[in-house]
Amino acid sequence: MELTEKRINEMVEGLGIIAALPDPIGEIKSMWRRPNGLEIGKMCVPLGVIGIIYEARPNVTVDAAALTIKSGNSVVLRGSSEAIVTNRLLVSIIQEGLQKTNLPPNAVVLIEDTSRQAAQELMRMNGYLDVLIPRGGPSLIKTVLDNATVPVIETGSGNCHIYVDKSAELKMAANIIFNAKTQRPGVCNAVETLLVHKDIYSQLLPDVIKQLTEAGVEIYGCPRTMSLSQEVKPATEKDWQTEY
Repeated sequence: MELTEKRINEMVEGLGIIAALPDPIGEIKSMWRRPNGLEIGKMCVPLGVIGIIYEARPNVTVDAAALTIKSGNSVVLRGSSEAIVTNRLLVSIIQEGLQKTNLPPNAVVLIEDTSRQAAQELMRMNGYLDVLIPRGGPSLIKTVLDNATVPVIETGSGNCHIYVDKSAELKMAANIIFNAKTQRPGVCNAVETLLVHKDIYSQLLPDVIKQLTEAGVEIYGCPRTMSLSQEVKPATEKDWQTEY
């Protein structure tokens, strides 16, 4: 939720990366010829008006706006009530930037009504929205899937896994695991579940468990993992399916 100077700079850096990407519109992905001589191809075109419903983190506002503009679309954003003041300011800055570059400022609009009713109306804007994308936890995605009458692109709800095979370089694996969990634990691509090949678990896991627990991470594990450290708590069946 918090927008520090560091995170604002990261958002600016992300915008630069997106701006530097090649223009996807008009790209021919593939082409083939039918027996009658007719040529058929796949070309990248804009989707149109995209609605995005998302939770909390205001950097999503900037990411969503940048990606939709880059791909030739317009976007209707509906963030959470917790970040409405920040989102309102971010969208006004984005609209100002659009105007300065001779793009329509209303290519990015924010629904400032954070009520559930407003969200329900957005989900049913047939004829106005070409597609709706929910970005958030499982409950948000389920709500959109259950209520939307416009086409929906269902996104992943997290529960990210890392698997370490017996051929892996153990030091590198430990560094990747530590970074994937602790760099930003609140984001949807932070790792939740670690799977380790049975031939190397006793070599890899003690160091990983020590690093993570020292960083404040609680670890729940299977009996073999628990046998390596008293810091590990018993995992339930639900733990394997949970996004933390």
